[in-house]
Amino acid sequence: MPLVRRRTHESLDRRRRTMVSTESAAANELLAVRAAELYYEENKTQDEIGAILRVTRWKVGRLLSQARERGIIRIEIVHPRARRLALERELGARFGLKDAIVVPAPVDEVELQARVAEAAADYLVSVRPVPRLLGVSWGRTLHQVAESLPVGWSTGVNVVQINGGVSLSKRPGTAASTAVMIAQKAGGQATLLPSPAILERLETKKAIESDRTVGGVVQMARGAAAYLFSAGVADTSSVHVDSGYLTADDIAELRERGAVGDVIGRYITADGTIADPELDARTLGLGLEELRSAASSILVIGGEAKHAVARAIVTHGLCSVIVTDEHTARALLDDLDGDAAADASAGAPDSGSSGAAAPSGHHDSPAEGSAS
Repeated sequence: MPLVRRRTHESLDRRRRTMVSTESAAANELLAVRAAELYYEENKTQDEIGAILRVTRWKVGRLLSQARERGIIRIEIVHPRARRLALERELGARFGLKDAIVVPAPVDEVELQARVAEAAADYLVSVRPVPRLLGVSWGRTLHQVAESLPVGWSTGVNVVQINGGVSLSKRPGTAASTAVMIAQKAGGQATLLPSPAILERLETKKAIESDRTVGGVVQMARGAAAYLFSAGVADTSSVHVDSGYLTADDIAELRERGAVGDVIGRYITADGTIADPELDARTLGLGLEELRSAASSILVIGGEAKHAVARAIVTHGLCSVIVTDEHTARALLDDLDGDAAADASAGAPDSGSSGAAAPSGHHDSPAEGSAS
């Protein structure tokens, strides 16, 4: 056979094989779609599907696996208390956390906060060993956690306040009721810190702190087996404004100093340091170092407004456990990826330079303090 004719036949054979392969793949995909419909929508067994499609049960299993791998079907758990396990694993690995609880984020902000609070309550119920002395902060989020806890969630758990919470406004605060509710539902006792969160004068704060009762509560708080706290944003919606500790002007000044929010009553910047040392000196209760060194410090936080303060907390070691929503979790991971890309870009040598520049390292020098 002439060389040209043989090459023509070979080319035609390749085209035929390609067409047959393409047609076979398309037919197989349609078969996978049909198998998925019968299995997930018609509730047929794999044996029944095999009989309908005239294939073996083993082939049905392969078709269903292909349908999942190719994105033909998606499996979603929609229960309000469902969790995003993949995000939990990634958060724990990327930030060195002991645990991470991530829940779906509904569109409604009120519902989102309720789900995060319920998840925190569920986590407390499951914690082992049971923290016999639990240190708690206060605020709207923690009050929701207290309300979400079932009666009898544990036995013999005592609660101690870790920062002052006596309201200075006419509106009653939730600090005492939060601690008492958590303790009573676990058959324990609550020890309250009888002091405002922030004092007007440093001398007053020192005098109160030196009181035997107040000093005893703070010392007890330092011995807690675990801490439960949330974080507030640095704006006029803060419970510190609501409780009469700070004014709108105070908040504006804190923001000018770089404050992104407060942790147990102490306002911090994006790099995890105290925004206003003078204000922090007048803040009564545990500080940032107690959270960093704690065996278990549980942060409960959710919502877009708190992304910045959540990032400051997790990236600077102020919590060992986080309970949050999926949008906040993704924002934290995206921020970390962005930082890594920026560091890589900054460390790359300038193409116009004769030698590589040594990358400069950044080391945090955290200051004492915190709030929420």
